[in-house]
Amino acid sequence: MSALAQPAPGSRLHADRRYRRRRLLSRAVEGISTLAAALAVAVLALVIVSVALRAAPAINLDFFTKDPAPFGAPGGGIRDMIVGSAILVGIASAIAIPLGILVAIYTTEFAGHRVATTIRFALDILNGVPTIVVGIFIYGLLVIGRTQSGWAGALALSVVELPIVARSAQEVLGLVPRALHEAGLALGLRRWRIVLRIVLPTAAGGLLTGAVLGVARVAGETAPLLFTTSIFSTFGTPTNPGEALPNIPVEIFSLSESPSPQDHARAWAAALVLVGFVLIVSIVARTFNERSRRRLGS
Repeated sequence: MSALAQPAPGSRLHADRRYRRRRLLSRAVEGISTLAAALAVAVLALVIVSVALRAAPAINLDFFTKDPAPFGAPGGGIRDMIVGSAILVGIASAIAIPLGILVAIYTTEFAGHRVATTIRFALDILNGVPTIVVGIFIYGLLVIGRTQSGWAGALALSVVELPIVARSAQEVLGLVPRALHEAGLALGLRRWRIVLRIVLPTAAGGLLTGAVLGVARVAGETAPLLFTTSIFSTFGTPTNPGEALPNIPVEIFSLSESPSPQDHARAWAAALVLVGFVLIVSIVARTFNERSRRRLGS
């Protein structure tokens, strides 16, 4: 009986070989994954360092506080571009963020499974539509027969931002424990009160994260703005959305087309400002996301 209980030497050797082979495969996959992650970080660092080195000659206080100089002339800044971009992104976010959150609330709390699935599928398709197509659509809708305007540019950006905000809000609202809904129903609360007083406060951090990510996504969009708000005045600082507003992405494109080295330096400097804004917004979104996950987890 004792002889039957002991494994054969050959089978034990075979098991040891399989264990070593699996361990080597695990280490190889771990090494490849680590290398891929390091490569991604290295590419990001390379982009930031490259942009910063090329932008350094043009970065100074005047660059942020003065209006652009004529093409090819030294000096000048992007004050009006910063103001115009802030107005465009602000209007787009004022449209897309509330609408996206309302769509997410409807699909997760009120809509049936088939309707919710259809809306999610439509949002995924809209998120995959090239932004230049969005620009052409808004151009045909609001610009042809009229003039370019900040409203048209902001609407184009809101179309790009909407599916990002809605899909991220759907994912966050789906993480809210069902026990909270059941507790509210047990207390006799109506469903809209449960959403307003329980679900939204619980998921507030995650909703804010999705909104911030949407802002970061549209801040650097160029294609929609080329069709909707690219022919603007370079005198003064326009703030009326009824006329075309200057903006950083279009300015980068215009300066990069100039043969002047000074304009190229200013284009790199404007690109650095845009990259810095996106990095800061992404870090803020990441912070809110971690807080929201800890809150939902507890």
